[in-house]
Amino acid sequence: MYATVWSVGLTGIVGQRVKIEADFTEGKSSFDIVGLPDAAVKESKERVRFAMQNSGFIFPEGKITVNLAPACVRKEGSAFDLAICLALTIASGQASPASDDAAFLGEISLNGELVATKGILPAVISAAELGFKEIIIPAANESEAAAVKSTGARAAHTVRDAVSHLSGKKPLQEIEYRPFEPTFFADSGLDYADVKGQIMAKRAMEIAAAGGHNVLLIGPPGSGKSMIAKRLPSIMPPISYGEAIDTTKIYSVAGLLSKERPVITERPFRSPHHTATVAGLTGGGSVPRPGEISLAHNGVLFLDELPEFQKNALEVLRQPLEDGKITIARAALTVSYPSDILVVAAMNPCRCGYYGHPTRKCVCTKDSVSNYLQRVSGPLLDRLDLHVEVPASPFEELSSKASAESSESIRKRVIEARERSAERCRAAGVHSNARLSGKALRECARLDTKSEEFLKSVFEKLSLTARSYDKILRIALTVSDLNGNKEVTKADIAEALQYRSLDRKYWSR
Repeated sequence: MYATVWSVGLTGIVGQRVKIEADFTEGKSSFDIVGLPDAAVKESKERVRFAMQNSGFIFPEGKITVNLAPACVRKEGSAFDLAICLALTIASGQASPASDDAAFLGEISLNGELVATKGILPAVISAAELGFKEIIIPAANESEAAAVKSTGARAAHTVRDAVSHLSGKKPLQEIEYRPFEPTFFADSGLDYADVKGQIMAKRAMEIAAAGGHNVLLIGPPGSGKSMIAKRLPSIMPPISYGEAIDTTKIYSVAGLLSKERPVITERPFRSPHHTATVAGLTGGGSVPRPGEISLAHNGVLFLDELPEFQKNALEVLRQPLEDGKITIARAALTVSYPSDILVVAAMNPCRCGYYGHPTRKCVCTKDSVSNYLQRVSGPLLDRLDLHVEVPASPFEELSSKASAESSESIRKRVIEARERSAERCRAAGVHSNARLSGKALRECARLDTKSEEFLKSVFEKLSLTARSYDKILRIALTVSDLNGNKEVTKADIAEALQYRSLDRKYWSR
């Protein structure tokens, strides 16, 4: 009495075929699951037993063995419940055999109902890519699967629904695709129209949004650093369908989707507390889960009070900022999660916050200021493209009745700049100026004679490194896109240089 049913197992957000083999013979009653199952898979024995009985099926007696193949790959999670239950039902002759073109996913409750299961979206997408024509999932995950076109996904409420589908008595209908509609972060009420003054800081955020550049904001307490940072998503281009699906995969695996929000339709904004651990930022666990870096994929990761983060936690940012992904290695497996993020970091210039303040005296010693700033390493600082000073706003600006520029107005310029850079970035296989390689950058950033001579003089005067040269050129290219220039001008380079000077002001002491 042998039966097979197919399912899909996830490693990170990448799925692979898993063959569920069930067999039972006469003998002393036992129920074993083999094939490197984790605790959740092993516990499915009791869920399956009672789900079958409460659904009107007879649980087979005797020695039961369920194998999850390939046996060399670790299986984790409760998504194999339905496949195991069906394999036993088929093996005991109570259900029709399952087609090799069908995959079954979902956790089951003791009464036989299928309940919402983590990781359904990446599993459904992987199943379709692996060639499965039908993917049976819990009805509670229907909205999640409806975000993807032509996967063959079908929703079942109970185990009995899945059995009726196998027999052909009551076939399950394919889930209808629901067109994707992005939402704007500005709908939350956060708008740059609320920010009085701080013209340079807001211009820097516009450049960051247009070119995908990372930003460091430095200034005294209460100057508006957090207020400025939290409004960055409101001027970014709306999330595309592909970006939304990639981001939703991560949230699905993390178990952060709900009936109310089955799909991520706006750019994420993550703001972990400065007490966050390395695992909290990168992800972790025996079976690595996504951390804040991956949850901010295609959006913004805001690090407030930057020097207060654990130094080793900050240093792990360096690799994902360069590669756009983070790889977590464990003894049992290695998992990679995408982390194409825009980092905005904010910090005070010293512990008391008033070093360099025009009216308030700093109470920190010279060594204290230096030690505080050194908590942000040079290599990490170098990966933050735009360095922006956010001074305390004078009374005249705060009390002004003049209305500041809205996020909607800024976003229009950002989208236009992105459209100008789209062809060049597409040819280079990236999506923003910040991701252009050195070779692609030199091919794209055409300098006129005056701007080339100006950049040369600056390079020699400031003794810039090759990385700093590339950073300035990338920022200047984005400024050029915002200004609608066909070539990078001297004015574009001059503006870009404004955002690469604070390291010499603060960190060269």
